[in-house]
Amino acid sequence: MSRVLRASAIMAAGTMVSRVTGFVRTAVLASTIGVLALGDAYNVAFMIPMMLFDFLIGGVLSSVVVPMIVRAQKSDADGGRAYEQRLMTVATLALIVIAALGVLFAPLLVDVITTDLDPVKTHVTVTLTRYILPQIAFFGIGAIAGAILNTRDRFGAPMWAPVLNNIVVIAVGVAYHVVSGAGANIREVTSSDLALLGLGTTAGIVAQSIILIIAVHRVGFRFVPRFDLRNARLGEIGRMGAWTLAFVAFNQIGLTITTNLATGATAKAGAAHVAGIASYSYAYQFFQLPYGIIAVSVITAMLPRMSRYAHEGQFGAIRQEFVSGVRLVSAAIVPAGLMLMVLGPAVAVLVFAHGSTSVDDALNIGTVLQVFGLALVPFSIYQLLLRVFYSFGDTRSPALIALGNVVVNASVGFVLYLTLPPHLIVMGLALSFTLAYVLGGVVAWRLAAAKVVGGLGGRDVGVALSRMYLASIPAAALALAVLWATKQFAGITPLSSAIMLAVGGGAGALIYLFTSQRMRIAEITSIIGLVAGRVGR
Repeated sequence: MSRVLRASAIMAAGTMVSRVTGFVRTAVLASTIGVLALGDAYNVAFMIPMMLFDFLIGGVLSSVVVPMIVRAQKSDADGGRAYEQRLMTVATLALIVIAALGVLFAPLLVDVITTDLDPVKTHVTVTLTRYILPQIAFFGIGAIAGAILNTRDRFGAPMWAPVLNNIVVIAVGVAYHVVSGAGANIREVTSSDLALLGLGTTAGIVAQSIILIIAVHRVGFRFVPRFDLRNARLGEIGRMGAWTLAFVAFNQIGLTITTNLATGATAKAGAAHVAGIASYSYAYQFFQLPYGIIAVSVITAMLPRMSRYAHEGQFGAIRQEFVSGVRLVSAAIVPAGLMLMVLGPAVAVLVFAHGSTSVDDALNIGTVLQVFGLALVPFSIYQLLLRVFYSFGDTRSPALIALGNVVVNASVGFVLYLTLPPHLIVMGLALSFTLAYVLGGVVAWRLAAAKVVGGLGGRDVGVALSRMYLASIPAAALALAVLWATKQFAGITPLSSAIMLAVGGGAGALIYLFTSQRMRIAEITSIIGLVAGRVGR
């Protein structure tokens, strides 16, 4: 566990700065453009290039391209430089063409991903989409550059480059607040306002890519366009990445369905202020914060070792690595999930209830966040389980499990869309997301355990989780009591929310540390020891 802990702590530092600045970016944009019609339009426009990039290259890059670059570096006479140049060439050309086609067919893309937009909302969403879509090409350039750096054990630039992107977009949000007279009113927003928001968002990705290009230049990579693409091994990439592509495609289909249902909720509500796709997106980003800081770092540290153990047939070592990873992640994720369930509205009001976002709009985000709190533990364990499959080179099982997740998420979400009142629909979508990952986690566990002789240590994981939940209950109970008392005396405002978080969250964290120490939860002791050691240096 100590190896996982040390490696995860090193990577978590950069990840934390990136996630925190990303969350500040989200808060600034919410304050500037709100979470209603204009906020929905911006979030839809931002999702489209992200979805296209993930579908076209993002998933394949992480599972196929990096290993192929490593293989070329070892087997090719030039150390793989020509192969890297071919990859950069084909990715750049393909994504430029796709970005151009996306701009041309933006109205169709918006129509596919949304439901019942009126003409003004459609025009604004399409305009923003056309400004933001060109960033696909820069995403691709930066992604290949990051892969080249990772194969050379240079992780600093890929870790910190997104921070510059976030800073640029924060500056764009502040500039919009200063120069625009429309604020969050979608019917008063001007062409120059939309250009500032859209092109400013794209500028953030351009800045991120430039940092990565400079970084690969410094490690000796020189980009020379190469058009002898027969040697780019695209067929091999396609064969190896087919199931990964299916996995990404299924997830993007699920996101498309969710976006349609969330935009349909605002259309059904008419003039009433209800949670829409912006509220769902902002709540999801906050839900991802503890997962991104804690679980992603552990996953990154454990996957190479699990892959080596799988290759050598060391099933006991795989089980030990997996159990250690789950316990380490859960030690922080379990209390974080309970705290989100209790303090979600207070968090949302403190962070979002400023500028163009009212307290009621922020509470809509907070109630969705509470439901996402239920999903934090099953979602994180599910992601760890996928790494068991990947360590055995199995990309087929994750794709089929993802298909099942989409079916459950879409089916439950659609039923709730038809039966719930508009103000509860997006909460229902968060609940369908949770149920999908609970069921998906059960299926993934059974299939992954069948690959490891002796199983995955389910009893050890179950006992550890039970003890962590028991240690978290007093902290959550105190936070709930503080929340109730503060609401009775001061209502819900940004100031009272700050009190709830400072007292309820802060005291709750101390209680969790105390109870976990008394219950001898070793993972918490290890984390405290590591942090204390680093602070003391």
